[in-house]
Amino acid sequence: MKPLDPRLLRLSRTARGFIVAAAGTGVLRTLATIAIAWGIAAAVTLGVDAVRDGSVPAAFTPALALLAGAFVVRAVAAWATDDLAARAAARVKSELRATVLARAAERGPSWLAERSSAGFATTLGPGLDALDAYFGRYLPQLALTAIATPMLLVAIGLGDLTSGIVILCALPVIPVFMILIGLATQALQRKQSDALAKLGGAFTEAVEGLATLKVFGRARRQVGRIGALTDEYRKGTLGVLRLSFVSGFALELAASLSVALVAVSIGIRLVDGSLGLGAAMFVLVLAPEAFAPIRQVGADFHAAQDGVEASTAVLDVLDDTTPAPARPVAAPASADLVLDGLTVRRPDVVIGPLDLRAGPGTIVVLAGPSGSGKSSLIAAIRGVLAHDGTVTVPGRDGTTPTERTTWADQRPRLVRGTIAENVALSATPDDRDVRTALGAAGLGLDPCLPVGSGGSGLSGGQAQRVAVARALYRVQREATPLVLLDEPTSALDADAEAHVVDTLRRLAADGAVVVVASHRPAVVAAGDVRVDVRSGGSVTVTQTSGARA
Repeated sequence: MKPLDPRLLRLSRTARGFIVAAAGTGVLRTLATIAIAWGIAAAVTLGVDAVRDGSVPAAFTPALALLAGAFVVRAVAAWATDDLAARAAARVKSELRATVLARAAERGPSWLAERSSAGFATTLGPGLDALDAYFGRYLPQLALTAIATPMLLVAIGLGDLTSGIVILCALPVIPVFMILIGLATQALQRKQSDALAKLGGAFTEAVEGLATLKVFGRARRQVGRIGALTDEYRKGTLGVLRLSFVSGFALELAASLSVALVAVSIGIRLVDGSLGLGAAMFVLVLAPEAFAPIRQVGADFHAAQDGVEASTAVLDVLDDTTPAPARPVAAPASADLVLDGLTVRRPDVVIGPLDLRAGPGTIVVLAGPSGSGKSSLIAAIRGVLAHDGTVTVPGRDGTTPTERTTWADQRPRLVRGTIAENVALSATPDDRDVRTALGAAGLGLDPCLPVGSGGSGLSGGQAQRVAVARALYRVQREATPLVLLDEPTSALDADAEAHVVDTLRRLAADGAVVVVASHRPAVVAAGDVRVDVRSGGSVTVTQTSGARA
């Protein structure tokens, strides 16, 4: 990432506003610093005159008052910068997370499937949390450096031209050190960021598969695996810290030697009388301040490297030009589901083309072996998978294709909460509609029964019927004319499957177009239109004996 990535300013209004505000407080701090230097020089000069003459000059008290006021102003400006930085970091993190999640939803599951879910979560979570150091320390210091250094150079030059020239010649030494150290840090920090993503991925995978690992007695082995990754990350962190300390020492050494050159020059000229005491004090106070901003920005850059890497990863995601999948066509006047040349292209096979027109009350069954592409066709109809051809969904005037569709995945995707909350996906579910949906799915459990993350506490068949009930609940509440179900009975016994099949028939009888992907004979037999999806990607549409006109 560049010292200030323009993509960050383009995507975040808060970041742009913060840079402007940091520049304003930087000007205030610099003016206060110059006033402090002038006040110290004036107070020392007037004090010397007071000792020599035996009386306190009238200007001594105003000089002390100016000095005190300048200290207060600089402290207030520093506090304002810290407060603005904390607020900006929180808002920018929120903006970036919302933008990335919106982009992920726009790209769909196929785009996410190409990325590590654990790494993606780590970047959006603790990765972006590292922006606190980036906004809290690095960016304010960068703004201060860009403003303060030229202003202080001009002030020193006006006080003593020779000292200004010496500082101007010595200043480039620090950026050279920063560039050399930055080149060494870049590869190390990228490796550390990858190690964090790897550690997060390993931990997430272990948690997700903990039940299976315990069944096969492999849970203990994960302790050693995660321990090894943690130790690797610890060693990498220590390496980054060592390099940061070395870089800090190098920058301090360069700045100290440069200030020493100015001090020696001033001392010699002060002794021979070619430089006055007031100008000498003014320059001596400002000389370290001229080097401090550029020296500190180098040190803060190392402290903010985690946030820099996370921001780069997020901005690269947002700059991804992968085309979004085609959305279903909004056709308010249509009551039918129309697939015109629907073709899904996967790396291993091309599925389709599929031409189909299904009117209200039709059950369309996508049949075929596992892995043949049934779920891909469902995803294309939903509009979350890139495809060729067009998809026109049935619906009412004034509604979008998404509002016209109810969908249930073959994986239940349950969250921690009650069964009612999982059915309604709401903290305030309608109890009567929840019970009706559970009954239609053939599940007689108490809606208030708690469910753990991932559906823990329920059997596979129960979790699947909760997912079916979730779809039925939406149909009841929204009257969606298109219902898409992916393997709704794969984990059910024959009796439970028969109950779900009866529910599908009732949905169709109520006027919905039902599209269900399944390889179960009972579900396939209930279809009015059968679409056979073969392993090679070819599809065949067959009107069954029960097809409706």
